[in-house]
Amino acid sequence: MEGPIQLSAPVQAAYSYCEAVTGHQARNFAYGIRLLPTDKRQAMSALYAFSRRIDDIGDGKLASDAKRGRLEETRELLGRIRRNAVDQDDTDPVAVALADAAQRFPVPLGGLDELIDGVLMDVRGKTYETWDDLKVYCRCVAGAIGRLSLGVFGTLPAARGAERASEYADTLGLALQLTNILRDVREDAEGGRMYLPADDLAKFGCGAGFHGATPPPGSDFAGLVHFEVRRARALFTEGYRLLPMLDRRSGACVAAMAGIYRRLLDRIERDPDAVLRGRVSLPGREKAYVAVRGLSGLDARHVSRQSLRGRM
Repeated sequence: MEGPIQLSAPVQAAYSYCEAVTGHQARNFAYGIRLLPTDKRQAMSALYAFSRRIDDIGDGKLASDAKRGRLEETRELLGRIRRNAVDQDDTDPVAVALADAAQRFPVPLGGLDELIDGVLMDVRGKTYETWDDLKVYCRCVAGAIGRLSLGVFGTLPAARGAERASEYADTLGLALQLTNILRDVREDAEGGRMYLPADDLAKFGCGAGFHGATPPPGSDFAGLVHFEVRRARALFTEGYRLLPMLDRRSGACVAAMAGIYRRLLDRIERDPDAVLRGRVSLPGREKAYVAVRGLSGLDARHVSRQSLRGRM
């Protein structure tokens, strides 16, 4: 569903607002979606802006009861969008844009309910004993976003294995979220949160938690990071099977976003203690290189060749 679509002034303004939010608050995401045609870029911006609203409630300074109330209000708004009960002249530009996007693309809006469920886990201060426990959370806050995005991207009509596209999009979301968790270990610990599974922390002597830029005495923090990096790499490898199923520009978008996070993972692997000193990031020129690589289709062709060799 590409090509120019004439939008009313209120809907165009709503999308412009969402794109401004995305460009200002999600640099990595914005690098990827700028590769999309206009209609898909607008829809992805609407999805991001609504998702950001949910995340901001969870990360804000309100009391837990107030956060739960705001999240339920947001769920009710999502219900209005699902029922097509948001007018174009509604005063909420994010709702207007998402309502239009949901009419133009087969977006599984239930994924945003899952995101709300995941943020409610944060509000309750939930911790995770095992990777299987953490996967439930990651599927809510990131796998669901992958599946929502796939609703905008669509798959190629003749794509082999397209029935598993949603599964791969979900797995790619898990890979990105685990990378986020590693990158934000110090920031989350300072906020009283720990996402890494308790049994992994105990295995590497990190069960006492992190205080500032110093790992727990006697711990093997580097071993913990390398263990989680290997897990994330395996998720990326599985999730990348989505790329050959997408059209060129949608595949470029996914390859760019995933490529940025894989390079973050490389940096974390080379210097595990860096995540305790501050947030690991990539310079703009490196992000631009990853975007160009994605647009060239190199990653998708590489995955296709690997898949063919696997069937021989």
